[in-house]
Amino acid sequence: MQHYELIHPKTHLRVLSRHEIQQLRDVGNTTHDLVRRCCYAVLSAGSLNDNYVEIEQDYQQFDIQFDQEDRGLVVKLVNPPASAFVDNEMIRGVREQMFSVLRDVLYAQDSILGAHRFDLDKGEDITNAIFHLLRNAGVLRPDRLPNLVVCWGGHSIPRNEYEYCKEVGYQLGLRGLDVGTGCGPGAMKGPMKGAMIGHAKQHKRDGRYIGISEPGIIATEAPNPIVNELVILPDIEKRLEAFVRMAHGIVIFPGGPGTAEELLYLIGVLSHPDNHCQPFPVVITGPQETADYLRALDRFIGMTLGEAARRHYKLIINDPALVAQEMRAGIEQVQLYRRQGEDAFFFNWSLHVEQEFQRPFDPTHEAMAALNLSLSAPKHELAADLRRAFSGIVAGNVKADGIKRVEEFGPYQLHGDAEIMTAMDSLLASMVANGRMKISGNYKPCYQIARS
Repeated sequence: MQHYELIHPKTHLRVLSRHEIQQLRDVGNTTHDLVRRCCYAVLSAGSLNDNYVEIEQDYQQFDIQFDQEDRGLVVKLVNPPASAFVDNEMIRGVREQMFSVLRDVLYAQDSILGAHRFDLDKGEDITNAIFHLLRNAGVLRPDRLPNLVVCWGGHSIPRNEYEYCKEVGYQLGLRGLDVGTGCGPGAMKGPMKGAMIGHAKQHKRDGRYIGISEPGIIATEAPNPIVNELVILPDIEKRLEAFVRMAHGIVIFPGGPGTAEELLYLIGVLSHPDNHCQPFPVVITGPQETADYLRALDRFIGMTLGEAARRHYKLIINDPALVAQEMRAGIEQVQLYRRQGEDAFFFNWSLHVEQEFQRPFDPTHEAMAALNLSLSAPKHELAADLRRAFSGIVAGNVKADGIKRVEEFGPYQLHGDAEIMTAMDSLLASMVANGRMKISGNYKPCYQIARS
């Protein structure tokens, strides 16, 4: 028996014309499935299940439909998750996140991807498209001084690491810094929760907890309930660029292949000669128990991208207050640099991002096998291909298309220089041994390492 809930918008999409509502009702099958999948993820917030097969079974019973009333839009939810409601009323934060999804997905499809306003084969147009998406979401705030710290880390982490992430967030919050993350559980939720407590102690009532996601990952990393500004970007590459252009500093906690992907992206961007003068504080940190793992990650960066790459970040073990102090000091330098260059505080236009880091990567088996993981490659190209390799592993672990491809064609095959592949194999094995690939269940690798 089907269960229905009728929901009216209270913030986003509250005022729509009849024509706009009809557009919502007429969305094609592809867009409708995209909206349905992202909304289900938001309505399931709080779930610790990242097993896509199990999530898919529950998802098949859910649907979302749009109706028109004279006062505007009404959304009809068919068999929504019960966790989104309390006493038959949708939780306010969940409601706002659901309409954020509708706002972003529909705007991206109608005004960016389908309207051909931007040539998405050109780097400058890609950056402008990201700016338009963020501006439409209302997260670009010209009235704020630089204070946004983006925190990256694994969604599958043990309790002691979660508590450490929360303590770092608390120290950031005490210093008036806001937090942005990938919006999911684990090392994405911890810093936000800590910052919220720090803001409360300082009586800071306008704290921002910004979550940036994309349709491929949101199903298995649903937004945590602390997120008060949610943005959905069309793909992982635009999501990563949005992070680095909005952030004034980045903290990286222990994580799995997704965190390695983010770190490689960041190092690849910062290593470009056009960015050598940019102050951009980056700290890699974790509790004492993660010291060996973080040092192994540090060695991997040094071995593959060279010692110069390691100068773009500081490694701090088991010292949340020092992490926050480094961020605060680094952001002061960012503010000075932006003032001198007359650049915006809310969007880093002057940061150069090569197209190799902007083009969407589709991790087919052929594309993964063709990656040039060679020490003879230029460092920025090697960083881009290493990022793609880890992105493919993320897809094979938790994304619908990647999981289906691995089921059909077997594990991805990765080829490259023996030194790189040995180091990658060791790093990935450490992630598996420490449960950093998935939250639940026995992990079966979606990749195989080959050596040239």
